[in-house]
Amino acid sequence: MTKEEIIKKLTTIVKPYVQNEEGFKNISEETDFINDLEINSANLVDIILDVEDEFDIEIDNDAMEKMLSVKATVAIIQEKMNA
Repeated sequence: MTKEEIIKKLTTIVKPYVQNEEGFKNISEETDFINDLEINSANLVDIILDVEDEFDIEIDNDAMEKMLSVKATVAIIQEKMNA
């Protein structure tokens, strides 16, 4: 799966939790979930659970703590899918 395909799926997963629509319109690899999209920490857990289901991977606590931006999340998804 390409990085672009992962970002497209990730964007769909994140959309329901976004509080800052303007930030979402400009989503990129550099987008930070908390600062740019104003997603709260409880919803970040929901996103991670959705990512696990969507990509059929398991995300441990160490990886979870790093999943704060699009770029970091894509890297972790790729790593787990290739493991």
